[in-house]
Amino acid sequence: MILVLVIATAFLGYVLPWAQISLWAATVITNLLRVISPLLVIWVWGGYSVNRVTLSFFFTLHYLLPMFLLVIILLHLVFLHYSGRTGPVYSLVKLVFSP
Repeated sequence: MILVLVIATAFLGYVLPWAQISLWAATVITNLLRVISPLLVIWVWGGYSVNRVTLSFFFTLHYLLPMFLLVIILLHLVFLHYSGRTGPVYSLVKLVFSP
């Protein structure tokens, strides 16, 4: 989930300069949502094509997603801290470096 949010934030930042290449990047990537639902593409675009409404929506998401991502990362670290380290790498490190 964290990886997908980072990729989405990077994509939204790539589209923000709003040149010809970013317009087509937004068109192609958002058209991938058509597999889920054609109405989802229209909702993301804010109409029937990529336009200024799409840019303002992407700007808003590019502003809000890093804050949401920070919360998710902090929750991940809290749960990791409370659950403890139980992976095979930690067990090996514990075995090698324990007195």
